[in-house]
Amino acid sequence: MQKVLETANVKLAAVVSDVLGKSGQAMLDALVRGTTDAAVLADLALGRLRKKLPEHQEALEGRVQSHHRLLLKHILAHIHFIEATLEQLQAEIEERLRPFEEAMELLMSIPGIQANAATAILAEIGEDMTRFPSDKHLASWAGVCPGNKQSGGKRLSGKITKGNTMLRAILAEVAWVLSHMKDNYLAARYHRLARRLGKNKAAMALAHRTLIIIYHVLATKKPYHELGADYFEQRDRTRLTQRSVRQLEVLGYTVTLVSQEGA
Repeated sequence: MQKVLETANVKLAAVVSDVLGKSGQAMLDALVRGTTDAAVLADLALGRLRKKLPEHQEALEGRVQSHHRLLLKHILAHIHFIEATLEQLQAEIEERLRPFEEAMELLMSIPGIQANAATAILAEIGEDMTRFPSDKHLASWAGVCPGNKQSGGKRLSGKITKGNTMLRAILAEVAWVLSHMKDNYLAARYHRLARRLGKNKAAMALAHRTLIIIYHVLATKKPYHELGADYFEQRDRTRLTQRSVRQLEVLGYTVTLVSQEGA
């Protein structure tokens, strides 16, 4: 598509971010029908694109000939065919997912998992978790469980197993989505790990944690319970408080804690 337009000196992509969006489609359809007036073509822009009519007109000042229109016609017809096919397949997928509506809702209660990811996850592991003896077995089967080779009490290898590459790719995508969030426990876990392990290892660790959550959500048929973005801060505060109290008690003190709010 782009090469055909460039050979006709039409620089539509320079002013329209999505050439196949509504405005771009309207302009391309008009070109195929034989419209060559750049002003008329530019006037087909919709919404915010109308603020750039002079730029559109300049970009559409091309030399569109009959062979360009023929090629564009066939390319657009092929794109429309693919789009129609995708719509039919999506409708078929949605129909086949009806028996799994509860499982879909359970999965989508987990941050970072939307309909497409939930569909793909169910396609790989199903909704019946009794086939996996435990969450560890599922993680190992999926290939998101780090290796456990040790010697002298030290772990020698943290390489993951091959596992289910499709499921691992889906979980990696979910981890990527969570890495751009800040308002939930899983996102907080990622950012905490990324500072210590780096982004790649943190993403794989988060994929592992997400799959463990998926297992229990499907096994118990209970939605995901959000712990909150401040979970680790609260946990660290509690641990620090408990450790400090123990140290003072060892020194012979009796400690009574009174918060500043209650003082």
